[in-house]
Amino acid sequence: MRRKDNQLIVITHLSQLSSFVLGFGSLIVPLILWACNKNDVYEMDEQGKQIVNFQLSMIIYAIASIPLILVFGLGLLLMLTVAVLLFVMPIINAIKVSNGNEPYYPMTLKLL
Repeated sequence: MRRKDNQLIVITHLSQLSSFVLGFGSLIVPLILWACNKNDVYEMDEQGKQIVNFQLSMIIYAIASIPLILVFGLGLLLMLTVAVLLFVMPIINAIKVSNGNEPYYPMTLKLL
C-alpha cells in the first residue's frame, strides 16, 4: 500500500540544490530518493521522473551551450538560463508541492 508523504517529495525537489552546496549531487540525490521510494510513496514515481528529466535536460542544455559559446557567444545566455532554472525551479516546485499543487519544470525533455 502506498503512503502519502508530501515532506519526502518536497525534500526530493529540494535535493536538486545539493550541487550548489556540495558541488555535485543535483541528479544523484533525487535519483536515489526516487528509486528507493517510487513504489512506496504516492506521487513519488511521477514527480521523481519529472525531477530526473529536468536534471538530465539541464545537463544536455549545459553541454550544448559550450560549442555555442565558442561559435556564437549565445551559449552564455543559454548557460545563464540553465543556472537560474537549476536554482529557482526546485524551490518553486517544492513550495507548489507543499501547498498541494502540481509541479512544473520548463524546458524539460521527456527522457523517462
